[in-house]
Amino acid sequence: MPRPPLCDLNAERIAIIKPSALGDVVHALPVLTALRQRFPRAYVAWVVNRAYEPLLRGHRDLDETLAFDRGAVRSGFWRAARTCAGFFRELRRRNFDLAIDLQGLFRSGIMTAATGAARRVGLAGTREGAGWFYTDCVAVPGKLHAVDRYALVAEALGAGGRHEPHVPLAAEAVAWADEQLRDCPRPWLALGVGSRWLTKRWLPAHFATLARAAQSAFGGTVLFVGGADEVELAEEVRLRLTGPTRNLSGKTTLPQLAALLARVDAMVANDTGPLHLAAALGRAVVAPYTCTEVSLTGPYGAFDRAVETKVWCAGSCLKRCARMECMAELTPDRLWPVLHEVLLRWRNQNQCA
Repeated sequence: MPRPPLCDLNAERIAIIKPSALGDVVHALPVLTALRQRFPRAYVAWVVNRAYEPLLRGHRDLDETLAFDRGAVRSGFWRAARTCAGFFRELRRRNFDLAIDLQGLFRSGIMTAATGAARRVGLAGTREGAGWFYTDCVAVPGKLHAVDRYALVAEALGAGGRHEPHVPLAAEAVAWADEQLRDCPRPWLALGVGSRWLTKRWLPAHFATLARAAQSAFGGTVLFVGGADEVELAEEVRLRLTGPTRNLSGKTTLPQLAALLARVDAMVANDTGPLHLAAALGRAVVAPYTCTEVSLTGPYGAFDRAVETKVWCAGSCLKRCARMECMAELTPDRLWPVLHEVLLRWRNQNQCA
């Protein structure tokens, strides 16, 4: 018999497959809210890498998170095989009738098939042959921001409209953030100076110049956030500052990071997960964009506060580059007017409060 269109589907058990990375998981959050509104009584689970699972834990629209241990997959063939087989059994045991692959890679395609769901949905134009595992492909009309691409799936399922991302904040993480900020003068300016891509990593000297200008004009505390591998990079910037600072790089769990970013007054960061998390939390963000495009990967809802380089290779998405001309062209002077406006608005609002 012909399958009913997705917009008429009456799903009871739904799997969202979006294992990584942090920014991409954040970009997919509006789809979760859309699905909950479209299927209010359905059981909804999210397949996510174990490293990012704490961010989703306790989400009001989720019934369960299914954490996948990707580290085990990299630790030898037999252990990887056992881990995958066991995880696939867990997926099948939950009897999903709808699986949605928002990752679009071979491994997520296999996960989608492993659910055994009768309807397996993904976006057209996936990589590594992920589309082989779908029953339904949603067309993507040209280049779109990740949030808008994911929203196409929700629209196909009859859950269209704008949906704000919800980031759960654990009470203990909020208490931790309050304690960290208790003695810090405001405004609280978070800096995310790292990135796995060297081509995204704005120069430490640029971050320091921008932060010095902010503290000179507005005072406040600079808070460094990031992974454990970014501690030294953050320290390199911190040592160039004379105002109050706190280096929290490598010292936060994901729930603590979310709670901290939910409290800051502004954030300056590269095109990385913490930037997109802060934007989803409604914080004022400012970002240098070197090798990526704001229209495709910018902080959603704050495109006007992301400043792109103007060099000939802008938006090339190269992870390595011998020239790095963008770093010299995209100077702190180009970001300062944007950050100044953000902090001036903060000061005016707090003076009137």
